[in-house]
Amino acid sequence: MTFVSELEPQPLWRHFDQILAIPRPSKGEEGMRRYVLATAERHGLENRRDPAGNVVVVKPGARGREGAPVTVLQSHLDMVQEKNSDVAFDFAKDPIRPARDGDYLTAEGTTLGSDNGIGVAAMLALMEVEPEADGLAHGPLELLFTIDEESGLTGAAQLAGDLLTGRRLLNLDSEEEGSVYVGCAGGVNVHLELPLASAPAGAGSTALSVKVGGFRGGHSGVDIHLQRGNAIQLLGRSLDAARRRGPLRLARFGGGSAHNAIPREASAVVVCADRDREAVADALQGEFAAIASELRPVDPDVRIEVERAPVPARAWEAAASDRALALVLAIPHGVQAMSQDIPDLVETSANLATVIPRDGALELLVSVRSSVDSAKRALAREIEALAALAGARTARDGDYPGWKPDLASELLRTLQAVHRRELGAEPEVKAIHAGLETGIIGEKYPGMDMISFGPQIEFPHSPDERVLIPSVERFWRLLAATLAELA
Repeated sequence: MTFVSELEPQPLWRHFDQILAIPRPSKGEEGMRRYVLATAERHGLENRRDPAGNVVVVKPGARGREGAPVTVLQSHLDMVQEKNSDVAFDFAKDPIRPARDGDYLTAEGTTLGSDNGIGVAAMLALMEVEPEADGLAHGPLELLFTIDEESGLTGAAQLAGDLLTGRRLLNLDSEEEGSVYVGCAGGVNVHLELPLASAPAGAGSTALSVKVGGFRGGHSGVDIHLQRGNAIQLLGRSLDAARRRGPLRLARFGGGSAHNAIPREASAVVVCADRDREAVADALQGEFAAIASELRPVDPDVRIEVERAPVPARAWEAAASDRALALVLAIPHGVQAMSQDIPDLVETSANLATVIPRDGALELLVSVRSSVDSAKRALAREIEALAALAGARTARDGDYPGWKPDLASELLRTLQAVHRRELGAEPEVKAIHAGLETGIIGEKYPGMDMISFGPQIEFPHSPDERVLIPSVERFWRLLAATLAELA
């Protein structure tokens, strides 16, 4: 035990202190699951598991509240395990070392695991409190602990459809005090494969290596509204401008790193007649100068490098090169629609995430997001239609549902009233253009009324992660009062 156990509220912090010593990587939550089940059994509480390893603990309501509707509380057991390179630490066996920095709790050179460890600790504390003795008058509770959230929401995706009876859910995985989340985006990946015929480069050819970089990139969900440049698409735009000055063929085109990241770098090798080399190079530089000027407020450090390169033996035929560039330019990227329910919330977006040349074809990946499932499907079909016109094959994967905001939610109205009464302020109602477990749970349990809230957690998923200690006490007070109001 550490100093963390002495923080207030002690029932919550004592459990968090214990959690610090339990390894809990994504897909490796067995130690945490045993801790949850041992706590439940110590207090004689019914518990059940589904085949995926998600756990539900059932706690009866306080005296006089036994007949209230069941409330589900939900947090995930796993954490992101990151450390600074100069820190000697083994997440498989070493307890996380907490440290205090003023009003913040952090860890010594590693992630703290307050995401979602604070939510888990709150639910463990609820197992132990005696409603009559501790003044926490809640109704019947189902405490849902999911697995493997951080690496792909797979615990929620595999959640058994008969594990829960409640139809109102408090997700405790938000990280912004004073906010309540009521929606999130769903997503799907659209894969395109464009066959490209090649031919010898030919006599009198020259080759140019073209690289663009310096883009800020960012998360393809939460940063898409910032309108930062997409390196893949803007390299395509530059090459398209250049081919209008002198015929060119692509020998290589690639860029991007992950489905959920806006591409920061891209590169190509082009072949053209030696007599057209300077015109092509000038056109590339000129078009990219215009791009840099357009992007200066949001992407001030973009750059292009155009250099002579060894002439490859083969390059894609001219018609194939034109078709590839046309497809790259035509694929939608960025914000496609804004929410009509939540001000300033992106509803639907697309991210041209990666382009990879492979085996006589160009493989492209587009990540589609929307908080409205029908809009997500429609945008995916639009991309598939473009692919068909270009002669590309398509496939989808990674489909997960969104959570459409319901501003008429009874649960939302209850929390807003309690927040005003207990904390003296109106909570900010928000949604996020990224995936949350609530979207998946809501699809598995139609009619589930859901909201998400939590304490102030900053810089999660990094060794700078920290939680504002006083916000945890306010979070606990808000949670307890909301449960009492719902009962």
